[in-house]
Amino acid sequence: MSLPSPCIDVCRMDPASRLCEGCLRTIDEIAEWAAASEEQQRHILAAIAQRRAALSPPPLAKGGRGGFNGRKP
Repeated sequence: MSLPSPCIDVCRMDPASRLCEGCLRTIDEIAEWAAASEEQQRHILAAIAQRRAALSPPPLAKGGRGGFNGRKP
């Protein structure tokens, strides 16, 4: 059984990171997805989650303003 593809139809490779701007996969991960085992697909999804977490701003604190300004809410 195959997991759903993480592709969101925003298929542009970022030259600096060499990641797809839509799904955050490498070109190798994109190419191997269809033939990958479910275990390999889960590994790719975990890598995507790590990349997304590294790129995302911190979540807003409850009742606070959040963001990157370093101030406490």
